[in-house]
Amino acid sequence: MILLESHNVIIQTTLAEKFNKPSSLDVHFVDFDGVRFHLSTPERKTQLLLSMSIRCWNELVQYGANDIISREYGQYVAPQVEPQYNVTLQIDLEHVPPEGEARDALIKSISLLKRNALAAPFERAFQAQKSLESQTEGQGDLMAIHYRDEEAIYVQAAHDRVTVVFSTVFKEETDRIFGKVFLQEFVDARRLPTIQNAPQVLYSSRDPPLEIRDVKGLAHGDDIGYVTFVLFPRHFQNLDIAASTISHIQLFRDYLHYHIKCSKAYMHSRMRHRVSEFQKVLNRAKTEVATTEKKTISGRTLVSR
Repeated sequence: MILLESHNVIIQTTLAEKFNKPSSLDVHFVDFDGVRFHLSTPERKTQLLLSMSIRCWNELVQYGANDIISREYGQYVAPQVEPQYNVTLQIDLEHVPPEGEARDALIKSISLLKRNALAAPFERAFQAQKSLESQTEGQGDLMAIHYRDEEAIYVQAAHDRVTVVFSTVFKEETDRIFGKVFLQEFVDARRLPTIQNAPQVLYSSRDPPLEIRDVKGLAHGDDIGYVTFVLFPRHFQNLDIAASTISHIQLFRDYLHYHIKCSKAYMHSRMRHRVSEFQKVLNRAKTEVATTEKKTISGRTLVSR
């Protein structure tokens, strides 16, 4: 199966092109989960603006998103945000690093804008777990990120773990069946000896897990599923491992629905192929009717009507 990338490919390829050859630009595009981006050069072609709009920005700000954006982008954060967007980066193409590793690192960092904004509640939960580690019990605040219209991510730290709960909606009956198979495989796969260190995964349909059962406004129904990841300290024991964990877990919902659609497309293609093969068999089974001319004694040809 394909693992989705954390960075935005459009941002990465556009910046790589414009860093080498600046030119006028005005591009609108959308990433996963309805996140909107705008790349433009409103004043001059050497001053590039990148703006992002994300549905849960106000919640992310409460969990420290502005601090992470300032930490990651520093001088590139624009003093004024573009209207109808939540954050804007301003890049002066005349002062970017020369071609090489430094430039590639800058391009990769900017293309991770959405990932870095969504990292705020996870980083806060990891810090809260470390502060609670000396206690034998206790929990941190439950952080909710409503990143889609009907779906959310819930993150909560405890003294020995960080729990992440995804709520997801299956709008079609076939998606629900495929999703249940995929999610059950996530649960069963951890029993294999080779991946014993993977996070624990729990799946429940209809009823939310205990961690979020008291949250107001939770939807109930056959089309709702809840996936719980239990992250232990080994999954975020240093900065590199924590960054990798955040990057992968953010994309779980998109990963799940992407592969559900790929599975449906593959099955449809196999069904069309099988029907085509059956049609060939039926065509070969048709008997050919022999046609012979019948003539009268005078030599005229009989024509059937």
